[in-house]
Amino acid sequence: MKIYGDFKSGNCYKLKLACALLDIAHEWVPLDILQGDTRSDEFLALNPNGQIPVCVLDDGEVLAESNAILYYLARDSSFWPQHKLLQTRILEWQFFEQYNHEPSIAVARFIKVYQNLPQNRVVEHRAKLKAGYRALDIMERHLARHEYLVSDNCTIADISLFAYTHVAHEGGFNLSKFPAIEAWISRIQSQPGFVGMYD
Repeated sequence: MKIYGDFKSGNCYKLKLACALLDIAHEWVPLDILQGDTRSDEFLALNPNGQIPVCVLDDGEVLAESNAILYYLARDSSFWPQHKLLQTRILEWQFFEQYNHEPSIAVARFIKVYQNLPQNRVVEHRAKLKAGYRALDIMERHLARHEYLVSDNCTIADISLFAYTHVAHEGGFNLSKFPAIEAWISRIQSQPGFVGMYD
């Protein structure tokens, strides 16, 4: 199995972390989005949407969209519970991640880490911080009452939200305001087989 990704991308890190926690053998194919690697003809043949990560299975089937790939990797493990309500709760958090969390927290980080906060994006960055803090507030209130997002154990919902939350400070967010999130981050990092984004 091959995973095409940028090691600094939270969406790609989701798969790296899942493979580590589940001990799934794979080949990592590094891509640099700033160098245009995802716009090459070769990559667009895999994913016409030109986005990473992309997973190519042993039989040649190609999977795109990080949370969909997470499901494929973890569907027969404890990270995907069998109870239908819990499965739906996972999807709720993953939709939240893609529509509320990632568009603010990941984009704020992209502007700072990838683009070095250019002057023409300063106002946009401030707006992303405001929206991102709203998303973090929602997580904080939930995690103040629960150890993990969905059940008593880590699931792919936690992997999805962990990816960009644990590096939110790189985008300008102050996570010290969120003790429940910080404790949750520590619990994820203590999972057997855990691997960091930059490891």
